[in-house]
Amino acid sequence: MFLITGATGGVGREAVHLLARAGAEVTAVTRDPSAAAPVDGVRFVRPAEALSLDGIEGALISPRAAGPDLGALLARARDRVVLLSALTVASPAGEPRFRAGFEAAEHAVTAAARTWTILRGADYAANTLAWAGQLTATGTVRGAYALARTSTVDERDIAAVAVLALTTPGHAGRHYTLTGPESLSQPEKVAVIGAATGRDLTFTEVGPEAVRRGMRAAGLPDEIPDRLLGSLADYARAAGPTTGTVRDLLGRPARTYAEWAIAHRAAFAGNS
Repeated sequence: MFLITGATGGVGREAVHLLARAGAEVTAVTRDPSAAAPVDGVRFVRPAEALSLDGIEGALISPRAAGPDLGALLARARDRVVLLSALTVASPAGEPRFRAGFEAAEHAVTAAARTWTILRGADYAANTLAWAGQLTATGTVRGAYALARTSTVDERDIAAVAVLALTTPGHAGRHYTLTGPESLSQPEKVAVIGAATGRDLTFTEVGPEAVRRGMRAAGLPDEIPDRLLGSLADYARAAGPTTGTVRDLLGRPARTYAEWAIAHRAAFAGNS
């Protein structure tokens, strides 16, 4: 049986579907199983229930989803663990305190699991769904650090690599840095969304403090603008890395941001 934490998030949900389609027995962990879309052959459980499971063949663990239960989960799923970590562990960007949790999770997994694989992902394409409200209402993203460049990765590719590591040999003790195939600035990403939706969309640069005030006014905790703006400031000075690891592992190119935008264009379609 495979255990998937964060099973209703972008990576976890895709991993659940990939494993289920392959005929694997899957237990999906989510805070509210009643709200999860049913998947044939998949059992949805709450985090507390996962801590008493036996017979776990492999586990995909998201540190944010596992939270303080990480150690207890590892005690149940120590045979084969795939951990969702972050590119910033190996290629620092932003404030050190925001990668400390991923570093601690990596240390916990490598110390406890008999077989482990670490997936250090670049910023997920789904993070740009945060622009949907602005783009839908005004056609413009107002943001800081226009020149910040990252090779945004499609969550479906992260999930495909995770399932590969869970179900095939040759990945034990490996750290994989997973990115998309191209480095894009923020205005370039907005232009890609515009092409996908057939809309004339723009990015307008504003100062970081204006962005911080806007996020606070929207009720977001200080941690979110601090995390975002710190990383963007660093990526404006030096672009995030681009790797071919997804291609090498999956035997096909990593999905482009344009492919992701087409798949999610309804979120940015506008009111007209």
